[in-house]
Amino acid sequence: MQLTNIQKLTGQIELLSGLHIGSGNTEIHIGGTDNPVIKNPITQQPYIPGSSIKGKMRSLLEWQLGVVSQTDGHPLSFKHLKNLDNKLLAPAKALIKLFGGAPDGDIAPELLTEIGPSRLAFWDCSLVAEWVEEMDKKNLLLTEVKMENTIDRIKGTAEHPRNTERVPATAKFDFNLTIRVHDGEDLSETLLTGLKLLELTGLGGSGSRGYGKIAFRNLQLDGQDFQSKLDQLKLQEVA
Repeated sequence: MQLTNIQKLTGQIELLSGLHIGSGNTEIHIGGTDNPVIKNPITQQPYIPGSSIKGKMRSLLEWQLGVVSQTDGHPLSFKHLKNLDNKLLAPAKALIKLFGGAPDGDIAPELLTEIGPSRLAFWDCSLVAEWVEEMDKKNLLLTEVKMENTIDRIKGTAEHPRNTERVPATAKFDFNLTIRVHDGEDLSETLLTGLKLLELTGLGGSGSRGYGKIAFRNLQLDGQDFQSKLDQLKLQEVA
């Protein structure tokens, strides 16, 4: 196996609805929100962690492939391949090639050599500078606070109010990842499917309440158009 190329996929992520990716801060400060978004500790600007994109995309691809029951809900890995039928084996190997897998247990050396190291590296996504400047000119904040509550079904009254910080719709983030290519392989079909599934299901928390709807914009692979391939991919082709 030989590393023959490292490709770079670039573009933007545009928010079509408010995005919440939590900071994990369990403390509530005076004047703060119950549920803040993750921010760069230096700039205090919100960002999208590469790990959030990778984890969601991988999970969606495993559901789309139909292997979640075979893995008992755990991430697809080398040890699960022996339990898959021939129809699922090739796409499952492609998925592990892209995202990696723990080679635990009694794994044949030939399989380790065939799959090799993970190909994708996801980078944190910072806010596009032009969008930040536009918000500054309008004296607008980079996040919003959305109030939510539960409704008493008998009384019809709101109870247990809480607030959640979100990055508002229209925000744009710089998106990029790198793809290690071994022996001239082409795993772009699986990658495209993962990107499309992200657009269809969203990022972050509270997706069932309308959060996290995204769209990829101006995707380019090594400077060549990649966006049109994503736009042309139909729902029935990934279902």
